[in-house]
Amino acid sequence: MRNNFSPEQWADPKIKPAATAVRRCVHCGFCTATCPTYVVLGDERDGPRGRIQFMQKMLEEGGTPSDEAVHHIDRCLSCLNCRTTCPSSVDYARLVDKSRAYIEEHYHRPLGDRFMRWLIATVFPYPTRTKLALLLAPLGRIAAFFIPMGRLETMLKKASPPRGPERLAIPERPLKRIALLPGCVQKAVMPEIDAAASRVLARRGIELVPLPGAGCCGALSHHLGREEESRQFAKTLITAWEDGRYDGIFISATGCGGYLKELSHVFPGDPVWQPRAEKFAAAMVDFLELVPTASVTPPQALRVAYHPPCSLQNMLKLNGRGEALLADAGFLVTPFGESHICCGSAGSYSILQPELSQRLRARKLGHIEAANPDVIVSGNIGCIQQLSGGVPVLHIAQLLDWAEGGPKPAALVLPHARH
Repeated sequence: MRNNFSPEQWADPKIKPAATAVRRCVHCGFCTATCPTYVVLGDERDGPRGRIQFMQKMLEEGGTPSDEAVHHIDRCLSCLNCRTTCPSSVDYARLVDKSRAYIEEHYHRPLGDRFMRWLIATVFPYPTRTKLALLLAPLGRIAAFFIPMGRLETMLKKASPPRGPERLAIPERPLKRIALLPGCVQKAVMPEIDAAASRVLARRGIELVPLPGAGCCGALSHHLGREEESRQFAKTLITAWEDGRYDGIFISATGCGGYLKELSHVFPGDPVWQPRAEKFAAAMVDFLELVPTASVTPPQALRVAYHPPCSLQNMLKLNGRGEALLADAGFLVTPFGESHICCGSAGSYSILQPELSQRLRARKLGHIEAANPDVIVSGNIGCIQQLSGGVPVLHIAQLLDWAEGGPKPAALVLPHARH
């Protein structure tokens, strides 16, 4: 694609990946068919091809981004479905990441928008603050009955009570020691996921060891365009990992895992931190990579709808692994329509774009419920929270743990036996 990036911009390692993405785009439009927002809205400006035009103009010309450009770029989920159908191998992630950082630096958002983004970046990356916010959420929900609170009300509706810590299982004869990243929101809301994962892995001789000094991975800040903040989170993680000896790095949320697999892109051109980030990313392993298939007989045969997170499909490239693991564990994996389309969670997206997020949620649940499953399974805390409210939703580690003799997940309401 023709572009007008200057020689200075091409020489800048922070701009070059975005400029390369623009140059490779041939505007064929194949990406639009897989873009959730285009599928729902049918607006060219809300598909990758239209957004690329906005981002190219904004980055080439500089100055203050237009309201229209920010509006449509903000609507991007960063699901990266567009990368799966692009014949030109356009790395859309690098382009949209740089554009968000540019908007954060050069665009003056309305007060309410600035407050919501500040609140997300200030609370969610810190489990203690998240727990406190969840404890205060009931007061906020009461206030919402009397005062219109917009997107803050959406955040309060999603809040669930904080959970206490869960003990991790230790194998009798550890064969591997994997560094466990605690995460942030999941640690406060669903610590039982890591506990279940530790039991499944302990049966296979793998010990999960919480990484001392580790905190948020920085994905939330990164997708908000807060570049320096995300780099600081990444540096803390990398340093903590380098201080120990482990056979790998694990986090049970694929949204964080997918981001960390591409962590070197957070430090473009940095001669010190980029190679360190590459080594860290190479050590990352997902739950599906650690658990080989094993035939067992679960306490009850269930119809399972497996929702593969976008991060699992488009960043970790582990398509089909979850379905195979569940089928081998004795469950009936029932397919459903548009399983590749995002559920609308996308980290902070469900808070910042609540109307569109809910439309995507309703579309996803409509397809899932048509398949008549007993339980929905996923591998990412955001998807689990997004799809909750009807059919029970579990992390794949929780269902496998139960199938292998572990405790029954509290959220699992068993159906009557099928005939």
